[in-house]
Amino acid sequence: MYTKNRFFSFDLIMVLLVTALACFGILAIGSATRININGFQGECVNQIIWLCTGLVLLVVTAFTDYHIICRFWIPIYVINVILLVAVLLFGSGDGVSRWLFGIQPSEFAKIFVIISLAKFIDKMKEKIDNISIVTIIFIMTLIPFILIKVQPSLSASLVILAIMFILLFCGGISYKYIFLCLAVIAPIAVILFLDIKSEEHMILGKFLNQYQINRLVTGFSADISNTDPSFYQTKNSIWAIGSGGLRGKGLYNGTINQLNYLPESHNDFIFSVIGEEFGFIGCIGVLAALFAIIARCIITGMRSHDNLGKLLACGVAGMLAFQTFVNAGVATGMLPNTGMPLPFVSYGGSSLWINMIGIGLVINVGMRKQKSMFEG
Repeated sequence: MYTKNRFFSFDLIMVLLVTALACFGILAIGSATRININGFQGECVNQIIWLCTGLVLLVVTAFTDYHIICRFWIPIYVINVILLVAVLLFGSGDGVSRWLFGIQPSEFAKIFVIISLAKFIDKMKEKIDNISIVTIIFIMTLIPFILIKVQPSLSASLVILAIMFILLFCGGISYKYIFLCLAVIAPIAVILFLDIKSEEHMILGKFLNQYQINRLVTGFSADISNTDPSFYQTKNSIWAIGSGGLRGKGLYNGTINQLNYLPESHNDFIFSVIGEEFGFIGCIGVLAALFAIIARCIITGMRSHDNLGKLLACGVAGMLAFQTFVNAGVATGMLPNTGMPLPFVSYGGSSLWINMIGIGLVINVGMRKQKSMFEG
C-alpha cells in the first residue's frame, strides 16, 4: 500500500532532471534539423509533443501501483510478442520493418521485457539458481531478441539481452552462473573478433547483414582516414566532437552539423551535435545528468521494500545505462555504429515514451514504503 505521504514522496527531482535533459535534447534537435534556417517545424514540433505526452505517461505510471501493472505480466509479454510479429508482417521502414502505426515495437519491447522478467524472477526468487528457471528466463528473452534482430535492429536486440543479464544479477543468481557465462562468452568474443578481422567473415555472415558486418569491421579498424562509406558518420562525428573544444562553437554554429556532413544527426548522433556546438562542457553536462538519473534509479531500487520494486528500478537503470554507454561510445568512435538512441535526448517518440514510462515505474517504486536502515 502507498503511505499517506505518497504525494510528498513523488521524486520531483527526477522529473526535473529528465525534463531538463529532454528540453536540452529538443534544443540540439532544433540545431541538427537547422530550425535557424528552415524554421521551427517537423522534428522539433514532434519532439515537443512527445515530451508533453511522455510526461503524462510518466505521471500515470508513477501513480499506478506497480504490483497491479506486474500482475498482468503474462498478457504484457504476449502483447509484446504479437507486436513484434506484427511489425515483421505489416511494418514499414526504409528497407527495414521497424514501424507499426507510427510506433516502434522494438522500443516498447524494452519496458515490456523489464516488467515480464522482473515479475517472473520475483516469483521464482527462491528457485533462481534452478537450471530450468534460468532456461525459461533465457527463452523468454530469446523470443523478443530474435524477433527484433530480424527486423533488423541489432542495437535494440542487444538492449534486450543486457536487460536480462542485469535482472538476473539483481535477482541474486549464483555467481557460478556468472563465471560460467564469462567462461563461455570470453572465447566466443575472441573468435568473433578474429572473424571480424578476417576477409571471409564465415561466422558473422551467417547471423548479420552485410551492412552490419561493414560497420563492425570499420568500427574496429580505429582508422580515422578510413574512406569506407559505413564509417562516414562515425568519422564525421569524431571530427565534430573534436572541433567543439572545451566550450563548443555555439548554438547553430557547428559547421559539420549545419553543413549536413553528419546525416540524421538528430537521431543516433545527437551527441556529436552537442559536442560540436556545446563542447566538452556540454557533453559532460549531458552525461552527468544521465548519470544522476541512473544513480537515482539504482538508489530507489536498493531502497525498495520488496524484490519486485528493486528489479524494476534496476532494470530501468540498466536499460538507460547501456544505451548511454553505447551511444556515447559510437559517437566518439570507441564502438562500432549500432544505431542506439541517447536516452531523453535523441529524436524519437517511441524511445522517449518508453524512457518516460520507465522513470514513472522507478518513481512508483520510490513512492512506496522504503526500507529503514534497520531492515535487512
